[in-house]
Amino acid sequence: MSASRPFRHGLVIGKFYPPHAGHLALVRAALARCDRVTVQVLASSQESLAPELRAAWLAAELPGAHVVHAVDDAPVDYADDGAWDAHVAVMRSLLDAPVDAVLTSDSYGAELASRLGATWVQVDAGRRGTPVSGSAVRADPAAYWWALPAPVRAWYVRRVVVLGAESTGTTTLAEALTAHYGLPAVPEFGREWSAVRPGGLEAPWHTAEFDLVAREQARLEDDAATRSPVPLLVCDTDPLATTLWHERYVGAPSPSVQAFAAGRVPDLYLLTGDEIPFVQDGLRDGEHVRHDMQARFREVLAAQADAGGAPWFELRGSHDERLRAAIELVDPLKRTPRPLAEPMVQHHGDDVDVTVPAPERHSS
Repeated sequence: MSASRPFRHGLVIGKFYPPHAGHLALVRAALARCDRVTVQVLASSQESLAPELRAAWLAAELPGAHVVHAVDDAPVDYADDGAWDAHVAVMRSLLDAPVDAVLTSDSYGAELASRLGATWVQVDAGRRGTPVSGSAVRADPAAYWWALPAPVRAWYVRRVVVLGAESTGTTTLAEALTAHYGLPAVPEFGREWSAVRPGGLEAPWHTAEFDLVAREQARLEDDAATRSPVPLLVCDTDPLATTLWHERYVGAPSPSVQAFAAGRVPDLYLLTGDEIPFVQDGLRDGEHVRHDMQARFREVLAAQADAGGAPWFELRGSHDERLRAAIELVDPLKRTPRPLAEPMVQHHGDDVDVTVPAPERHSS
């Protein structure tokens, strides 16, 4: 404890559902005032964003804080001593040492600090300094894009994958959609690898190469998602397509590539049609199997959709016709926020006979 940091151990609690700039400002204010800060992510089991993930996001953004998490399903009722006792018991179970400061933006912090034998420090009362709340973000993440840390933006991004057999216009359509929406490009890493791989195109292909391609493609996609100016990303191929190219060049499926692809299902697949002429660009060698490959793409896309995966559409016709059709499919997706279940409702005591959604705070 020092003159510049008057508290030994500060506590910040909340749902962080999802984390936003107000939360970060609150924790940074705590770090400026306390020798050490514990941040507790207190999630309810009805919420659809894992507390482990929220805690990981916060830890990445706030390396000076000690971030912990737990499920807290006690009712949210500031007038109920039993509810307070239940919440405080969870908080105490997460502490490795007593706290002498509780930092919140809203006035419930006074009661919490009293119950923990600590001093209440109010930060940004009324959220005037950082006008954002979790409920506002959940309702319209695009409107609060400025307030979301990079990993949270990446989670919210709706992902559209353009794929197809060789010379079906996948790159042309992906680039056109990326330009239309003003998005960062996600290039096809497999094409780059084909140009530089040892032995060139004539050397036998190995499963390890497809593992590399799938993971590097995913890395490029995730990096672009953190930089997208809107909750949308258009990708030229993905790991699912890599599973089919493994079949094509190795002769059998790859369990490792398939397992990786299964964990990266996008929001929409656009399959480019094979009715256009084949164009040789120096790296293509599959004109003789193009239609068979296209049939395999249809088969796999239909199977994953039937299993609850992403919807898919095959786009045919001229470039302009494909682009118009793609935009009609992507626009509704761009307008629809990735959903999150509502948090637990808040009760305001026996004098109120209704429940209302719990208001979001910087500390929740």
